[in-house]
Amino acid sequence: MRTMLVFNPTAGQAETLERDLGDAAAVWREHGWQVTFEPTRAAGDGRRLGRLAADQGYDLVVAAGGDGTINEVINGLAGTATALAPLPLGTMNVWARELRLPLQPRIAAQTICAWRPRPIDLGRAGERYFLLMAGIGFDAAITAGVRADDKRRLGALAYVLRGIEQTLSVRGARVRLIIDGRPTSGRVLMVVIGNTQLYGGLVKITHRASIDDGMLDIAVFKGDNGLSAVRRLIAILRRRYSEDPEIEYYRAHTVQVSARPRLPVQVDGDPIGQTPMTFEVVPGALLALLPPDMPEDLVQQPAHAMGGVRRTLPRILSWLSRR
Repeated sequence: MRTMLVFNPTAGQAETLERDLGDAAAVWREHGWQVTFEPTRAAGDGRRLGRLAADQGYDLVVAAGGDGTINEVINGLAGTATALAPLPLGTMNVWARELRLPLQPRIAAQTICAWRPRPIDLGRAGERYFLLMAGIGFDAAITAGVRADDKRRLGALAYVLRGIEQTLSVRGARVRLIIDGRPTSGRVLMVVIGNTQLYGGLVKITHRASIDDGMLDIAVFKGDNGLSAVRRLIAILRRRYSEDPEIEYYRAHTVQVSARPRLPVQVDGDPIGQTPMTFEVVPGALLALLPPDMPEDLVQQPAHAMGGVRRTLPRILSWLSRR
């Protein structure tokens, strides 16, 4: 299988990164894969390399890094017949955790060898695709405030510390949402629009989301201040979503969000701008390697169901015939 290994050279320590990439590539080459290495050197390189891999007929792109690296790559792969797989080398590794992929690179590489390609949905915020989720408001402000060097030095703790600071100053905004044409409004701290379930690698905010149902799940957190944010967080941690009247849950194809004052927006952990913005689902937009034992609530279609993505079927069958 022709595989492009796209890696973020700033993920982790240089010596460790070189060893991890080498170990993973050795595993895949033992299985007969052809592996080439391509580093990202500037913002947008992941997208460029993903598109290059698709244009050159690669079967697979492995995004080695964190969820930000994966997000860039999917923006190059969306709508193509080249598949995506993760190699978890980042801070949070939410997509890898969602798929229950071991976080040790060599073991992860071995595990991926047994996975198979399937079409899954993507979300789109404006012109930017996302695999996991989009956040508007409180969490996007946290994401924007975490510096890259703090993330490398402190890991997930960098988000916790920034979250504490943000909680002390956060205020609700007047937000208007149009959800599949139906308007709703209120004073809101945060909106999470999920294509998947796991948020931050820790909790399931959009807990009903599936990656192949052609829908986005929307959680709206109402409130005025940091105390409201803490109460909403407690409800999430205790899995009392439905019991908190200040957490509203929707499922839709499109969501338009506007706010006063304007709110920051992040997708898959990367800041991308401010409201107003339109969010929509793009069904079957990405071909992804997935484990055969996917959680039943995360996928709606059985593993053999490939209908609706005919452009990918010849490549999938060819790939499977070489296994």
